[in-house]
Amino acid sequence: MNFVQDSPHESTDNVSVIFIMTIDPTKISTSITPYAMIDDHTAIPSEEEILFTMHTVFRVDKMKKPAENSRLWEVQLTITDDNDPQLSTLTNRINKEIDGRGWQRMGKLMLKVGHFDQAEELYNELLDNASTDSDRAFIYHMLGTMKYHQGKYQEAVIFFENSLKIYRKTPLEDDASLGCSYGAIGLTYNNMSEYSKALEFYEKANQIFEKAMPLNPPTLAASYNNIDLAYNNLGEYSKALEFYEKANQIFEKVLPPNHPDSATSYNNIGALYKIMGEYSKALEFYEKTLKIREISLPPNHPSLAGSYNNIGGVYKSMGEYSKALEFYEKSHQILEISLPSAHPDLASSYNCIGGVYDNMGEYSKALGCYEKGLEITKISLPENHPNLATSYNNIGVVYCNIGDYSKALEYYEKSLKIREIALPPTHPLLASTHNNIGVVYDNMGDYSKALEYYEKSYKIYEKTLPSTHPLFAGSHLNFAAFYEKSGDSAAALKALQDAYKIQQETFEEGNTAFSFTFIWFGKVYRGLKEYAKTLDFFEKCLTIEKRTLPEKHPYLASTYSNIGDVHRLMGDYERALAFHQKALNIQENVNSNSLECATTYMNLGETSREMKDYTTALTYYQKGLKIREEKLANNHPDLAVIYHNMSKLYFSTQKYSMAMKYVQQAVEIGQQKLSSTHPHLVEYRETFDKIRKGV
Repeated sequence: MNFVQDSPHESTDNVSVIFIMTIDPTKISTSITPYAMIDDHTAIPSEEEILFTMHTVFRVDKMKKPAENSRLWEVQLTITDDNDPQLSTLTNRINKEIDGRGWQRMGKLMLKVGHFDQAEELYNELLDNASTDSDRAFIYHMLGTMKYHQGKYQEAVIFFENSLKIYRKTPLEDDASLGCSYGAIGLTYNNMSEYSKALEFYEKANQIFEKAMPLNPPTLAASYNNIDLAYNNLGEYSKALEFYEKANQIFEKVLPPNHPDSATSYNNIGALYKIMGEYSKALEFYEKTLKIREISLPPNHPSLAGSYNNIGGVYKSMGEYSKALEFYEKSHQILEISLPSAHPDLASSYNCIGGVYDNMGEYSKALGCYEKGLEITKISLPENHPNLATSYNNIGVVYCNIGDYSKALEYYEKSLKIREIALPPTHPLLASTHNNIGVVYDNMGDYSKALEYYEKSYKIYEKTLPSTHPLFAGSHLNFAAFYEKSGDSAAALKALQDAYKIQQETFEEGNTAFSFTFIWFGKVYRGLKEYAKTLDFFEKCLTIEKRTLPEKHPYLASTYSNIGDVHRLMGDYERALAFHQKALNIQENVNSNSLECATTYMNLGETSREMKDYTTALTYYQKGLKIREEKLANNHPDLAVIYHNMSKLYFSTQKYSMAMKYVQQAVEIGQQKLSSTHPHLVEYRETFDKIRKGV
């Protein structure tokens, strides 16, 4: 044991592995003897040695590091044999799938277990020595498969087309090999996001398989799976589900329960349910997939990484960020081992991890992950690939969250430009981009443009998603924010109730999604001066955020400041100051949106002004004003708010000329940006009249 522990230190490139074997004679057939004790025959009598036959079979139970930072791995094995029911069924099935002659069969097996470099070396050697067109066509097809798995899609298409040219020479147009070539080209175009082309090739393949292979259901099921994948990517979810279910019915009848193709089918159904917002169903199918893949694939196989990634995605959508991060990191560890450093799947993995950090408020970590993903995507994929649009979109989200709206808009527009070229006009990702651009314009104070983009987004969702999908709740929340800022409280409440109803059908009570709804309910009731209701909603939001977010998350700071503002409005100044200070302790010490910090300064200024501590109030107003003037357009409604507050301060201290200067600025902005009946503009005019009379 000491030898095993010490050996890694001899070279930094070495890793030690100790195998711990459980030998239970009841688990193996009595007709074989896979091991023998050789104490009496060993050269070192002090060692208790066991000799195993070459064909002894073990099941891998667990792999772990006994200690953190150790370079020793422990692998726990349990003896079994060829009569193990699961092993026997799966082995028989895979034997059929990797049939063929000698080295060709070895190449297929290498691809199955993810040894792509060795497979490429072998197939190139076989191609040099191929003597028939049939052999060459097969090898071209397998080289295409290998390039596909390496993420080199353009090269894969070339190999598949070389194979297709040969197969087309066959007198039988419905030959199954021809169908396989069409299907492989379709799959590659799908990964290149050319979904219409993919569907065209999938349908050609399916026509051949339905004629040539009616007695080979797994091939037909795989063909159905491909078609449903294309419809899924085109946003035609009802058609996709129809083909998913056709495929799954076949797989459940003809395949052993732990077969990799069954896993693929479950995975596809899970993906569709996730898109449709049915997260518990999605998780159910993704976990079925994972269970099969953990049994049937090597521990570092890319498909296993895919399962961990998908489960992480569901947890992220459900707002369970720590669980999401756990699964995303499991996935990423496998991909770093099993894929080339510039593989598109690694870029996607960085994007997923970045998304969780973004939701957790760790914006610098999120941006770091997104930029790594973008770097890989630019190297590995065409310039109009949707994955590049995703990277731009994600970076835009971070800039929006930290209040850099011009940069956010720049990245969102890059994303939109690609998605308009690469995706159908009703694709949900287009809706998402329109929505994000709307949020930026909203934050920039351009409410009419924000509404224009929100409506574009909503119209796409109406065409493609069920009415109870969580994305509709997000749209209703955006409309609510627009109406609240426009002073239409009744319309805002209606939109919030629509959002809340969808969320109640989709999420469990206390899910993080509710926090956004509660915060907007609170803001609307604050505008209506119903402060008890306001406080109730803000506190509901705080309860959820304390349970689901890190204690220094910027969202918590905003909620503390909102609660402090309600206490000010209710006349409880000490509590107001305490909550504002809690907010400031977070905002001044983490990488958050400086505009949120400006709001807290303004709230502290208002509280101090009402307490008649005018010097402190002016200090906070000036801090808030400095940030807003640096970050916002000179006619932004939020500037009018702080100008109005400063005018009230100067009026209270009888500095009437300064009071008039600031209230005039507030009125000018209000007249440009707000409706004539907006409560804020009405209040600015009242203050203007009051100051004029005072002067």
